[in-house]
Amino acid sequence: MWGACHPKSDEDMKECAELGKSLNRLSQPTILTILAASDKPMHGYIIVQEAAKSPMFGGKKPDATGVYRTLKRLEEMGLVTSRWDTPEEGSAKRLFTLTDKGYACLRRWIDSLACYILTIEELRGEASRALGIETPDTPVCMH
Repeated sequence: MWGACHPKSDEDMKECAELGKSLNRLSQPTILTILAASDKPMHGYIIVQEAAKSPMFGGKKPDATGVYRTLKRLEEMGLVTSRWDTPEEGSAKRLFTLTDKGYACLRRWIDSLACYILTIEELRGEASRALGIETPDTPVCMH
């Protein structure tokens, strides 16, 4: 049985592949939050590692290609900047930094996420009524 709060594997997600944990849109505020919390520019690899620790990914490493794609889109939107880190030894890596526009966007996400919560609660109520059950106070997470 899958765990609704934190699916443990891809197999868990197959039962209902469109659960909230697969919402691509929420990768943007996750990445913006990671960059805002850092006091220095971050390599994409570190962003991927930090994203795995976020509530969005629940300990599971996100698809690195998707994270880099999101970073590129954020840079095109002016929310992050990047520069190449070219150490004397080892390979060159791109460092990402949040811009002022990125900080402002993250602030807007805080309000948007609050609106999502209200919308999701309304949908939970409608779904519960459709099933003829009381809306659970907390999720029933089966592990």
